[in-house]
Amino acid sequence: MDTADFEWVMWFTKFRNYILFAFTGHVLFAKVCSLSAPQHRSIVYMGYGMLAVLSIMGVSYITLILAHCVLLYTVSLVKEKWLCFAAGLGCLATFKVEPFNSWQNGLVTGTFELQDILFYGGAGFTIMRAMSFGLENTEKKDGNYSFLELLKYNFYLPFFFFGPIMTFDRFHAQLNVKDPVRKTNEMWNIQVHAMVHLGAILAVDILFHYLYILTIPSDMKLVKNLSDWSLAGLAYFNLVYDWVKAAVMFGVINIVSRLDHFDPPQPPKCITMLYVFAETHFDRGINDWLCRYVYDYIGENHDNIKKELMATVSTFAITTLWLGPCDIVYIWSCCNCFGLNFELWVQKLFQLEPFASQEAIMSEGMSRRLRAIFGAANFWAIILYNVLSLNSLEFADYVARRLILTGFPLTTFSVWFVTYCGVQLIKERERWLAIEEEATADKEKTE
Repeated sequence: MDTADFEWVMWFTKFRNYILFAFTGHVLFAKVCSLSAPQHRSIVYMGYGMLAVLSIMGVSYITLILAHCVLLYTVSLVKEKWLCFAAGLGCLATFKVEPFNSWQNGLVTGTFELQDILFYGGAGFTIMRAMSFGLENTEKKDGNYSFLELLKYNFYLPFFFFGPIMTFDRFHAQLNVKDPVRKTNEMWNIQVHAMVHLGAILAVDILFHYLYILTIPSDMKLVKNLSDWSLAGLAYFNLVYDWVKAAVMFGVINIVSRLDHFDPPQPPKCITMLYVFAETHFDRGINDWLCRYVYDYIGENHDNIKKELMATVSTFAITTLWLGPCDIVYIWSCCNCFGLNFELWVQKLFQLEPFASQEAIMSEGMSRRLRAIFGAANFWAIILYNVLSLNSLEFADYVARRLILTGFPLTTFSVWFVTYCGVQLIKERERWLAIEEEATADKEKTE
């Protein structure tokens, strides 16, 4: 068994019974409510969520959470975005920076194996949700949202401890549908997704027991005896494995929330389909939050180099605080911030002469092949930048040196070519999906 994968151990050994108990209770309460009093479902969701948090974490914890909610709600009444950000990030810092986090953790009485994980998970997501509430309240023209709306938003149990985050505007709109009606075949789709995730759980459990994907990179003596292709495959499958775990975790939560008539953030995009930094994320909820309130707000249409630099620096500064400031997070943030900006610099470069005129006379297929060459390089930059956060800086540095320096030119160009072929397939798939979406949109217009 791969003991290095503490996350999977936590979810399916220590935390399994908590998940089954809490989610089963939520589904039963939600079903009873939907049959008896659908107009009061928001109150039922909030009440059950608060009782579940109270029973698991105790009075001190829920009091601490409510204190932060009261503070951020009070600040939101001023209707100043900068003040909401300042107060929210200040509250978040108290859970990420010593000595404030230890002091608050010490307020929670009682000890059990999952206390720290649930403490910081629930507290961190509470602050992000309260910031979303406050920022949306500043945009509200007539009056303010009530404190009860914030409690309904924050204490929806499936999202409370581990997300994903739905921005308040989406959550509020979906929660307050008076007579929620399911789409055609929606329950069938939910059942299919449930079976798919059950299969994914079994697949990850097999990988967890037999492949040691996370343990091998920690043994550098063994790593140095691997061939170049084995090393490249190990780095790639580290990200795939992490993506599958994220897809399983968010997928299970999403199935429960879809039963409650929500349309939650989808699981992350498959790592194999990623060749641009702008689409790289493992938590679509946090990504949506950052894009709405920071990245898109500052960067606007993302075609101005100065604004893009400000947007990416601000985004990754908040991400660094969210993940918890430390050396490896600083390096990860700087690398990904550079990757996002470098994409725009290259794009701007190729809009200048003579590149622009040369691309204009190319066929669509040739232009796509040219972009795939750069996409292949980007793909491996994404892998290397994120492997260092999943494993170690030493492992990521060694993989980069083997593939780029030691293995040059044979390994470098052969890996690049294989990746290029993969990116070509992805771009072709995206092209066909765009054609299908356009045809569907045209059909709807004619009807």
